[in-house]
Amino acid sequence: MSEQKTTQQPEQELSEQRRVRREKLAALQAAGEDPFQQTRFDWDATSAQIKEHFDQMEGRAVKVAGRLMSKRGMGKVSFCDLQDRDGRIQLYARQDEMDEAVYKKFKKFDIGDIVGVEGEVFRTQRGEMSVRAKNITLLSKALLPLPEKFHGLTDLELRYRQRYVDLIVNPEVKRNFVIRSKFIKHVRDFLDERGYMEVETPVLNTISGGATARPFITHHNTLDIDMYMRIATELPLKRLIVGGLDRVYEIGRIFRNEGMDPKHNPEFTTVELYQAYTDFNGMMDLFEDLLSSAAQKILGTYQVEWQGEQIDLTPGWPRLTMHEAVKQYTGIDFMAISSDEEAVAAAKAIGVELPETADPTWGNALYETFDQKVEEKLVQPTFITMHPVDVSPLAKRSPQDPRLTERFELFICHSEMGNAFSELNDPIDQRERFQKQVELRDKGDDEAGMMDDDFITALEYGLPPTGGLGIGIDRCVMMLTNSDSIREVILFPTMKPLE
Repeated sequence: MSEQKTTQQPEQELSEQRRVRREKLAALQAAGEDPFQQTRFDWDATSAQIKEHFDQMEGRAVKVAGRLMSKRGMGKVSFCDLQDRDGRIQLYARQDEMDEAVYKKFKKFDIGDIVGVEGEVFRTQRGEMSVRAKNITLLSKALLPLPEKFHGLTDLELRYRQRYVDLIVNPEVKRNFVIRSKFIKHVRDFLDERGYMEVETPVLNTISGGATARPFITHHNTLDIDMYMRIATELPLKRLIVGGLDRVYEIGRIFRNEGMDPKHNPEFTTVELYQAYTDFNGMMDLFEDLLSSAAQKILGTYQVEWQGEQIDLTPGWPRLTMHEAVKQYTGIDFMAISSDEEAVAAAKAIGVELPETADPTWGNALYETFDQKVEEKLVQPTFITMHPVDVSPLAKRSPQDPRLTERFELFICHSEMGNAFSELNDPIDQRERFQKQVELRDKGDDEAGMMDDDFITALEYGLPPTGGLGIGIDRCVMMLTNSDSIREVILFPTMKPLE
């Protein structure tokens, strides 16, 4: 309803403004001054550079370019705010300091127009760092007005649909994506410095695997086969470890045909990395180092606010086994329970129900108890380790307890930030677990994995002991930007088309 109000309320006024702007464009074109024929403007300074180095630049001739965001005065003296990639700088234009024809044309420019300005850096009588314009060139005509000053573009749906306008009128939005870019660069630099090799693996696959998720299905016409958009990069990357590329990673888009909520978008970005000759403990150390150093480097602090909570990312995060966490928060000691029936009954006694497709096992009861009763209580960074084998089809079993796996997930502020294993490298065990996934699919669980015979073959050639880690880029950026929705950190989130 709010979007409808935003777009329809000023419709008459919008139509009139559009008409006036098109008439201005037509007049320019008729005079041989079509702004859309401008091909370049060689600017040499930005708003931030001028402000940061004003003492050195005062009195210097500069060329700046950007979008007009406001106009004041418009008699013989005009003041404007120019918005460029770095921020805003004031323009000062006097009729008697410019070519009369140029100033006359400038007076007809509209807010939103993109201009190139030649002028001199100076400070106004009020102390405002500015550019004294000598010449102003119209580089592109805005045929639609920007949202009006005081209400702006506030409707969330419209902001996500028109991110281009959102970025223009809501400067704080840009910060999220600057931090996102810096975080991804940090991840790359961090891994590159440790000898990891960045690789690319297929987005289209003939088998869906590497995670428990519902895939998107498409069709390849030439081969006349259905193909699956990847739900994880895990299986191809581990094939590369088999091949002798001991440290690999991929930053890439993942696609899952699942629900949408503040933490989930159908396409999102992960980094997956694999390292031979280490285990999940090595991955824990690496993850803690990567994320804490990112906060320190990008934000300058280990202290961040997210979802109303003060989060401390200082290294030394707690590490709890899943059964320890469940015992701590629910009182149920699953390690004192040996039978499936007793475990399921204990879970049910505190209101935990197993999914219809899940077998009534000790492992599933432990996992669902954690998922439904404990995860929501984890605020500060906490590693949860030793997941049941029932929910970890690609992780190595614990030598101490074959019901559990050497796996961890990192939780911050009730959110899973990453997932890691000591990778299962036993091809016989792996085939059995794949078969279990196939059985679950046959029961109607369309998130269960498929049999991957080629991956089994790869394991039969020998996968060394390996640690693997998958990190949700979007979740990490949400934390670093204090965003409460994944849509705030994805430039173009998935949206249902307007009818």
